[in-house]
Amino acid sequence: MKIEGEGSLLRIFIGESDRWHGVPLYEAIIRKAREAGLAGATAWRGIEGFGRHSVIHTTNILRLSTDLPIIVEIVDATEKIEAFLPTLDEMVQEGMITVERAHIVAYRSSDGSAENQS
Repeated sequence: MKIEGEGSLLRIFIGESDRWHGVPLYEAIIRKAREAGLAGATAWRGIEGFGRHSVIHTTNILRLSTDLPIIVEIVDATEKIEAFLPTLDEMVQEGMITVERAHIVAYRSSDGSAENQS
């Protein structure tokens, strides 16, 4: 697969303790993105942050949080990102979802599945 040109960057801001049917929400989002045929997804764990309730979640040893911030990023063609938004609307009960324009310089992969590659 090869993608270049204009696309969209989807960011989902959630908490590490958020769940979807008993599974960590970030894992569930990544699996749903894969099922939807999106180009790829990455989950990032933040070291500190706060959200709507203004509670600071941190890795600071004196105030160690069990709910660190997580950001899931997905870049693909705008149409595919837009088609995925209703799925996220159902899954994300608390958090923020943003979409911005992205210029994809290069995205290339072989035709084989990721599991078969070394």
